[in-house]
Amino acid sequence: MNIPFVDLKSQYNSIKNDIDQAILNVIEETAFIGGQVVIDFEEQFAQAYGVKNCVSVANGTDSLYIIMKMLGIGKGDEVITVANSWISSSETISQTGAKPVFVDIDPIFYSIDEMLIEQAITPRTKAIMPVHLYGQMCNMDMIMKMANKHGIHVIEDCAQSHFSEYKGIRAGLRGVAASFSFYPGKNLGAYGDAGCIITNDDALAEKCKMFARHGALKKHQHRIEGVNSRLDGLQAAILSVKLKSIGLWTEKRIANAAYYYDRLNGVNGITIPAVRPETIHTFHLYVIRTPNRDGLAKYLKDNGIETAVHYPTALPNLEAYKYLGHQPSDFPIASEYQNQILSLPMYPELSKKMIDYVTDNIKEFLREKE
Repeated sequence: MNIPFVDLKSQYNSIKNDIDQAILNVIEETAFIGGQVVIDFEEQFAQAYGVKNCVSVANGTDSLYIIMKMLGIGKGDEVITVANSWISSSETISQTGAKPVFVDIDPIFYSIDEMLIEQAITPRTKAIMPVHLYGQMCNMDMIMKMANKHGIHVIEDCAQSHFSEYKGIRAGLRGVAASFSFYPGKNLGAYGDAGCIITNDDALAEKCKMFARHGALKKHQHRIEGVNSRLDGLQAAILSVKLKSIGLWTEKRIANAAYYYDRLNGVNGITIPAVRPETIHTFHLYVIRTPNRDGLAKYLKDNGIETAVHYPTALPNLEAYKYLGHQPSDFPIASEYQNQILSLPMYPELSKKMIDYVTDNIKEFLREKE
């Protein structure tokens, strides 16, 4: 049996007619940049998510940069984020001229350790950027309490947490604004790069929209210098189709995670994902830990099972951040876990038979190593 890490072809086949018609409509109307199809998606996503404003942009990375830029974050400022994430979370801080300040990860939930955030706050701190990693939200009560105490912004990185919840509130609705990626492999993914910003702050939404469109809300009326970060019509049309299925797909991801749990709970040699109390974990990724991660990954690959690592090097340990002068021991949990974490296949189209095959092979590998 061959099991891909993500099977976008199966997803496409399940909605093929609607996707094909949506693409054809855009081509026939030549609505490639902007236009009603983009406006429609923004309105649909805002309504589905329960937020006042959705500003579409070219990709999730841009959305983080634009939010910070429009909040006035720049040279001499600091933004706190987590040590284990994709580099978008930190490089966008640097792009504004500010300094990324890393915090180690929680040993149980793998997202930012909220207990360590306050000691990283300085007079130069302008924002905290929690990353709701793998589909599970951070403890936003603690983060918002600290942010309010110190008068700093909270910008939520929701690239992996579409429609996730903590205490009944969705990811992205607690901070001043939130960033979403619609990269193809995301729970809600386009067929290319795409992203958006959500916020209930009307003035901030207008600034972000203007900056993302060359500093103009109307063509040729440039009020500021901006950037070119527009969602194209084809991606907007595809996302509008997929948005109709996101609820069902999320339920299937959660069910698949529960079945993984039933099959792997109590197996010696691995640690399975923990779910934070009062949380809806949408399982963008299903991440286990094991001491012999590379050996297990090779064994699974040899048996037709594709896996991935998110992420093989903690951000402050990357060469890109050598200038900050960190040592791996400064972030002991992230530095340890970077060699242990392994993402198993996770998508709505996984069958129980496929999960049986994955978990049987994991158990067989572990028996061989006893």
